[in-house]
Formats: sequence, C-alpha cells, structure tokens
Amino acid sequence: MTESEQGLNGRGLDALRDVPPPHAIGHRVVHGGPSRWLPALIDDAVLADIEAAAVFAPRHQPAARAGIDWCTKTFPGVPQVACFDTAFHHDLPLVAQTLPLPGDAGVRRYGFHGLSFEWTVASLGDTLGSRAVIAHLGSGCSLAAVLNGRAHDTTMGLTPIGGLMMSSRVGDVDPGALIHLMRARGLDADGLEHLVEDESGLLGISGSTADMKTLLSRRATDERAALAIDLWVMTVRKHIGAMVVALGGIDTLVFTGGIGERSQVLRDEVCAGLAHLGPFTVHVVEADENRIVARHTAAVMSST
Repeated sequence: MTESEQGLNGRGLDALRDVPPPHAIGHRVVHGGPSRWLPALIDDAVLADIEAAAVFAPRHQPAARAGIDWCTKTFPGVPQVACFDTAFHHDLPLVAQTLPLPGDAGVRRYGFHGLSFEWTVASLGDTLGSRAVIAHLGSGCSLAAVLNGRAHDTTMGLTPIGGLMMSSRVGDVDPGALIHLMRARGLDADGLEHLVEDESGLLGISGSTADMKTLLSRRATDERAALAIDLWVMTVRKHIGAMVVALGGIDTLVFTGGIGERSQVLRDEVCAGLAHLGPFTVHVVEADENRIVARHTAAVMSST
C-alpha cells in the first residue's frame, strides 16, 4: 500500500479495516533527507528521519507519516517499509547534486519521482538505450537524465517545487521574482510557500484551473488557457534539451505519468520542438510506483 500525494482522506484506508492483516506494508515516502535513501524497515530512527525531512517536503511528509500511523493502529505488529522517492537520484554525480548556494543544512539536488523512474528503467530494460530522458508528467512533473540505467541528472532540486512548471507548482523561476513578490505582497515564508505550491503553474497562468484536460478543452476559446499549455510545453522542451546536454546526446525519450501517458496531443507538441536533437526512439510507459514499492518491501522483508 502506498500513500498518495493528495494525503490521507480515510475512505480508501477504511476499506482495509475488514481485510486480513497483510504480511507487510510498503509506503511511498517522498523525501528521505540527507542520509536516508535505501528502503528501510520502519522503526523509530526511520520515523525520525522522515519527520526531519519534512522541512524539504512539508506538504508530502505529513501524509506519509499519517499513513504509517494509521497502519500501525489498524494492523499492530505488522512490519512496515518506507520506500523513498529520492532513492533513484541519491548517487547523482557531484556536479548534478550541487546547487550554487552555501552548502549547509542538507541543501543539494535530491530529485523526486524516483519510484516512477525506477519502474520505467526496469520496464524497458535494454530497449531504454544508454542515454535516456524520462519525462514523468502529471500533476507533479520532473525529468530524469538516465545514463546506462543510472540517474545522471534531474530537474527537481531540494524540494518537489522546482524544475518544470506543474499544475499549481511554479517550477524554476528567477529567485528575484520571488523576492519581489514577497515585498510587493507582504508575504512571509508561509505565504510564499502557498504561492509557489498552490497558486502558480498552470493554475497561475490560466487563472481558472490546474487541470490539463480542462485547459485543453478550453484552449481554442480561452487565451489564458492556451498560454498556460504553450508555456508548459515549452518548459518541458527546454528542460529535455538540458537533460540531453547533460547526457551528451539522446537515444530514447520516455513519457510516463498521468499527462505523459494519456495525452497524445501534448506528447506530439513536445516532440515537435525536438527535431534538432536528431533521431531518437519515443516510448510511453504506464507508471506503476506501487509495484516498485511492493518489490522493495518484499526484498526488505526477505533480508530481515
């Protein structure tokens, strides 16, 4: 069982109260912090690291902790395993890890959507090629540059807010723009966090919705919806180009995630701006992070 980014609403979990206790429970945990990436049997030390990493992912970590606590109460004694989205990227080259900021308090590029990227690599096997860009495009979006099956660079950084423009998350912008908005609107840190997490991206540009399907339906008649889509497509193209530079070329481009899997229109528009990169193969892979969580959970249990 994994915990979704939308958090704990109770309905899905309550349905499990009457089922036989599982042998083990696996959880997707977005951030492992500076020292935690391997899937781990959850104990007090692991819980402490999950809580400490909440400073990097304050919207995601509490939901994961709530899921763990619910399972502890509902299935007492059943072992639980934490599987971290940052794991796939933990050994990025130093030049890719490093942010041009003072290096303290765990400030580095962590990368996310790692369970999705891991599933894509495992699914495609040798057909992935030696130089692949994987595009996880959904409500949250990020790219991974994968060299010989291993993470080589990625778009998200310290937190899941950076990189590509997303449904309501800002992605990469001029830090000076954020400083200006803090001053102009009188925002404190919490107010700025709300702006970049909940009011930006597709929602901020369109002024109406963060849902890509709705925006596509309005594109022909709503200029702001059209601009939001065009900016999203351009942002994805530009970051794919950056990942290709990091790899020194490209053999394979893979689309996954809700938008990446389901929208042929947007896949075509992204690819239409990449002809200058030369020939490469395009794949679409259905994301299955749950399967990776299940595999890691089984592996941890077999080693205990």
